[in-house]
Amino acid sequence: MLDQTTSADVSSFFEPAKHLARERIVRYFARLALAVAFLSAVADRLGLWGPYTDGIVVSWGSMARFYQDVAVLSPWAPAWVIPSLSWLITVLEAGLGLSLIIGYRLKWTALLSGLLLLIFALSMAAFLSVKLMLNYSVLTCAACAFLLFL
Repeated sequence: MLDQTTSADVSSFFEPAKHLARERIVRYFARLALAVAFLSAVADRLGLWGPYTDGIVVSWGSMARFYQDVAVLSPWAPAWVIPSLSWLITVLEAGLGLSLIIGYRLKWTALLSGLLLLIFALSMAAFLSVKLMLNYSVLTCAACAFLLFL
C-alpha cells in the first residue's frame, strides 16, 4: 500500500503531461478560431454569406463593397491600387486560414497572421476609430496569432 507522499509524488509526475495535453488543445482551438475568422471574412467578400444587408448579417457581400473599406483603411494608396490590394488581402487571409487549419508552417503562418491583423488594427485605429478596432477585437486576434507564434 502506498503512503500519502508516494501518492502525491506519482500524481505530480503526470501533471506535466496533463499540462501539455491542455496546451495542445488550446493551441488547436486558437488556430481554428483564427482560421474560421479569416475564412469567414473571405467568404463574405466573395458573396458566399449572401448579399450585403446594411451590415446586419453580411459586411460586404461582394469584392466591390470590400474595395470601399480597403480604400478607407488605406488612404495613402491611389485608387487604381485598391482592387489589387483588396485581392492581395483576400488571398493572404484565405491562405493563412487554410494553413492554420492544416498546420502548414505554423510558426510562419502565426507570425504572418499576427502581422496582418496588427496592420489591420493600426489602420482601423488611425483611419476609422479606436473604438471600432476594439469592438471588432482585432488586437485580441493579433495577440492570439502572436501567442501561437511562441
